[in-house]
Amino acid sequence: MQNSNKNAKITSVFSVKEIANLSLMVAACVVGRLLFQFIPNVQPMTTILLIMTIYRGLRQGLVVSLLSVIITNLYLGMGVWTVAQLFSYAIIMCLVGLLAKWPLFKRNLLLQTAFSFLAGFLYGFIISLVSYKMYGMTAFWPYYIQGLSFDLLHAVGNLGFYIMLAPLFRRLLDKFDPQ
Repeated sequence: MQNSNKNAKITSVFSVKEIANLSLMVAACVVGRLLFQFIPNVQPMTTILLIMTIYRGLRQGLVVSLLSVIITNLYLGMGVWTVAQLFSYAIIMCLVGLLAKWPLFKRNLLLQTAFSFLAGFLYGFIISLVSYKMYGMTAFWPYYIQGLSFDLLHAVGNLGFYIMLAPLFRRLLDKFDPQ
């Protein structure tokens, strides 16, 4: 009797449909990141995470980002940078989670697309700041400026992927609404 009570508490966090939906989003992030790994910083993972957070909420966006980063880093290489990646995505998901509470942002694809572009630079700034502290570097700005070309690639990739994927994923998320 007590074991079934524990299971009821565990499943109350996410429904079976939500777990299936989260699993599919994690799979899309993992496949997307691995598929485009040959192009530096261009991958659909950030876009999928933004869409997920906007339309499903911060909690689900954070779960998908955490699992996606850990699983892809098992393939691409796990290290201390994983902490910086997790922290960077968490900050961006929290920010987009706040923006998604604003009805104009949630309905306006242009604002979302613009944010996806800015998220590429924001990710680069946050990960550079965390890496700078973590590795004990002495000069932040030269380190950050050196990576701006990669941030630009990330931002442009986000922009392109958001334009292509947002309408598709929005329909999919609406169609398979777990509520």
